[in-house]
Amino acid sequence: MTQHDSDAIPQRRVLVTDIPGPRSKELASRRGRAVAQGVSSVTQVYVDDAAGAIVRDVDGNCLIDLGSGIAVTSIGHAVPAVVQAVGEQVARFTHTCFMVAPYEGYVAVCEELADLTPGGHEKRSALFNSGAEAVENAVKIARHATGRQAVAVFDHAYHGRTNLTMALTAKNFPYKDRFGPFAPEVYRAPMSYPLRDPEGMTGEQAAARAIDQLSVQVGADNLACVLIEPIQGEGGFVVPAPGFLPVLASWCAEHGIVFVADEIQSGFARTGAWFASEHEGVVPDLVTTAKGMAAGMPLAAVTGRAGLMDSVHPGGLGGTYGGNPVACAAALAAIRTMRELDLPAAARRIEAQVRPRLESMAKQHAAVADVRGLGAMLAIELASPDDLRPDAGAAQAVARTCHANGVIVLTCGTWGNVVRLLPPLVIGDELLEEGLDVLERAVTEVLR
Repeated sequence: MTQHDSDAIPQRRVLVTDIPGPRSKELASRRGRAVAQGVSSVTQVYVDDAAGAIVRDVDGNCLIDLGSGIAVTSIGHAVPAVVQAVGEQVARFTHTCFMVAPYEGYVAVCEELADLTPGGHEKRSALFNSGAEAVENAVKIARHATGRQAVAVFDHAYHGRTNLTMALTAKNFPYKDRFGPFAPEVYRAPMSYPLRDPEGMTGEQAAARAIDQLSVQVGADNLACVLIEPIQGEGGFVVPAPGFLPVLASWCAEHGIVFVADEIQSGFARTGAWFASEHEGVVPDLVTTAKGMAAGMPLAAVTGRAGLMDSVHPGGLGGTYGGNPVACAAALAAIRTMRELDLPAAARRIEAQVRPRLESMAKQHAAVADVRGLGAMLAIELASPDDLRPDAGAAQAVARTCHANGVIVLTCGTWGNVVRLLPPLVIGDELLEEGLDVLERAVTEVLR
């Protein structure tokens, strides 16, 4: 797809220094004296500006961005429509607190969410700052509406770093280690993980396995909600086998359990549909969103059935900055851009270009154990060909090699052995092809 925003930065990879360059190293030194060590960064370059699918660092290197700030800048960096909307809103007012003096932007974002999220039922939304906040509030709403306490989540899940969302997240290090005690009444069920499930296990069978465990260990009548990422993000871009999500959603409906889809990473056109739940026709009771919604401004939401959302008493939901007017302006411009450019279709075109390249790598290298994902949310899992033992070292080495050669990729997975791609949905074909060339050379260099 052709680049649609300004020509502020040419859409090509340019390396003028080693990466990281001298100015980035200088900033790293300053960082060490000022920034808490617990805050980490994937790359060692410091960004000066960005446009489209290119990030330019302080040394003048132009890197191909195949990470989109973890699926945030799906419409590209510095999109003029968003820049203009944000500037105009800043000039009018930056904050009143919607809970004190409301404004149209908040209402308009909620209207868009009602229109875009799955299902034709009447919906309501509440806006927050981050994905973790959205997930916490979805659990609050489910508990309040049902009068139940228990929450079911899944192996490999990632839902955030706050106290409740750490309890919901599966992976200990680095997210949970030594941060407890955690919130109670959280129960974990087995996820459908086709690469690592017993051979031949269907999605329906995997769902029956999870349902049996929850029924025995928790009891359906005690569950307020089942919370799941339709495609897992930090857990390794795990796509459940067909049938898994529909069976779970049906079981929840049968027992009055709120089915919550965490679409924070997979939502807003990323997977080739507006929301990943749509691929199997699943209509969640509640949907949590953030990341791609506002093109880099902090905004998140819980959207769901009107009866559920309105069950909470006035004052029970909110936050000082939730639905900030500047972030709402950015979201409205971003959503308009997604519609105009038909970015779900763009994500499908990206998959058609990327997946064959990843599958070719898998044919050449037995250690590429799996190629998976949907749309522009794609990944390879690296593991021993003999026993599927995860190879986190190889994944890290591939990522470092890509970064050194001017391409930003990310890793993820319970064992850190997955290389994931989240390119901006506006990336040009040639630029994407060049990024894949660099990735392929890195995989060959590490795995040969």
